Amino acid sequence: MKEHDILIIGGGLAGLTASIDLALQGVDVAVFESNKYPHHKVCGEYVSKEIEPYLNRLGINPYSIGAVNITQFQISSQEGHLVETELPLGGFGISRYVLDNMLFQRAQELGVQFYFEKVLKTDFRNNTFYISTNSQEYSSKIAIGAYGKRSILDKKLNRNFSFKKQSWLAVKGHYNYANFPEQLVGLHNFEGGYGGLSKTESGAVNFCYLASYQNFKKYKDVDEFNEKVVSENPFLRKFLTEAKPIFEHPLTIAQISFDKKDAVVNHMLMCGDTAGLIHPLCGNGMAMAIHSSKIASEMVNRFLNNSNYERHDLERDYKKAWSKTFGKRLWLGRKLQRILLNKNMVSMGIRSIGKSDSLLKYIIAKTHGELVS
Repeated sequence: MKEHDILIIGGGLAGLTASIDLALQGVDVAVFESNKYPHHKVCGEYVSKEIEPYLNRLGINPYSIGAVNITQFQISSQEGHLVETELPLGGFGISRYVLDNMLFQRAQELGVQFYFEKVLKTDFRNNTFYISTNSQEYSSKIAIGAYGKRSILDKKLNRNFSFKKQSWLAVKGHYNYANFPEQLVGLHNFEGGYGGLSKTESGAVNFCYLASYQNFKKYKDVDEFNEKVVSENPFLRKFLTEAKPIFEHPLTIAQISFDKKDAVVNHMLMCGDTAGLIHPLCGNGMAMAIHSSKIASEMVNRFLNNSNYERHDLERDYKKAWSKTFGKRLWLGRKLQRILLNKNMVSMGIRSIGKSDSLLKYIIAKTHGELVS
């Protein structure tokens, strides 16, 4: 049996930033991650600047490894109606391949223990967490679940959404496309889905889209779906025609759930997508994952260092803070996605709301938060 103060399941953005934050506070942290770094992940790779001050405080400067400053936003309908505006706060473009690896290296510097193993089971008994892998059992006072959108652990933890078939598929690729403006993030609609375009630190353009599986399964593969469906949008058709793919094959992930999730499950604090997934159109998933780890880290540190702050206090406060910080954004994301998947409503909205720059900026601002330090 190996013991640590805290065990974090998942070494993505949420798990890594939580490990760094807690290690800076002198906590003995262990992270479980199935894949060695660096590796690519299906992700929009646009990060809202709201979490820049917090990352800097953790000793992370994305611009030092080439993050791209993004200040402009555009959105188009299936038919090609387009509006563009300046982002109220802005963001930066960076690949998960580079960002996750930078966070991993920072965590290692601070003494975080990494176990590159798959967690098979979690158990909470006698006020202690027990986590099992193929080779070992581990224990801790606190556990954080940061294992992403979906895992076999969700079923073992009896989470309702994990027993339902989900209707969304995501596809991601990197492309060489010299004509894409560096400062721009674009959101472009097609039948049954939408995709985002933005540059990363390497100069490659990340194209990541969300599609209805019901629509996607009518076609034999990603290439045919891109040709027959995605390319109905003239902006995406031009991009896919002129851009050169860098990946041999695009990355895909299925069974994506946007159902409501609990922020605490069997006494485990959930962070990032494990606690709740915002619709990609909001462009705020990466920042939310990082922000959620900040909230969890502060409360965990208080629990570990204050005998009067008990487990039920920790769980109650984390649920409240998570809901207060992200609840409205998730709700708005669900509403906006319904609109975005309605061809007529999108066209009408772009041609009406799109004419009001202040209203468009207001909607964007409501899916984002204030600066986090």
